[in-house]
Amino acid sequence: MQEIDFRRDILPLKDQLFRVALRIVADRAEAEDLVQETLIRVWNKRDTWQQLESVEAYCFTVVHNLAIDRAEQISRLRSELPDGYDCLEEGADPLDHLVGKEQLRLVHQLMNQLPEQQRTIMQLRDVEGKSYREISSIMGLTEEQVKVYLFRARQKVKQKFLEIDHYGLQEHGTTA
Repeated sequence: MQEIDFRRDILPLKDQLFRVALRIVADRAEAEDLVQETLIRVWNKRDTWQQLESVEAYCFTVVHNLAIDRAEQISRLRSELPDGYDCLEEGADPLDHLVGKEQLRLVHQLMNQLPEQQRTIMQLRDVEGKSYREISSIMGLTEEQVKVYLFRARQKVKQKFLEIDHYGLQEHGTTA
């Protein structure tokens, strides 16, 4: 087993940890604080790193648990991500860019309406690209449970997105 190095193996996770924390607490400053707290806690457990199955999964578990606790403490979550949190291509047609940005905002808004567990699983899988195994370890669920919750979350987001995106189209066809 390769020795775990904080700078090489843990520090590069900070951006992903930040996005997970941000998704839960919906506040940049709080998310940054949670990442710092996570890194401190992980560093303080450095004597046990070799005993962990995955130090990466441990980091995500710590940030997830801290973020849930913090969200409960402040008991408020905004429904939108901060401006600038999108992944649209540069050089796109301005109209396409605007439509894409609005659709992305809507998807994030719909994700934020999901139950906490589904929202976190969708964030870890679809945004962070984690495997089912990693997510099951982070969330304390079986891989089957992760797959079921992810499927349900995606279905809810898709159904609500289509309802909103196609709102009024049928009415226009029947009122001529």
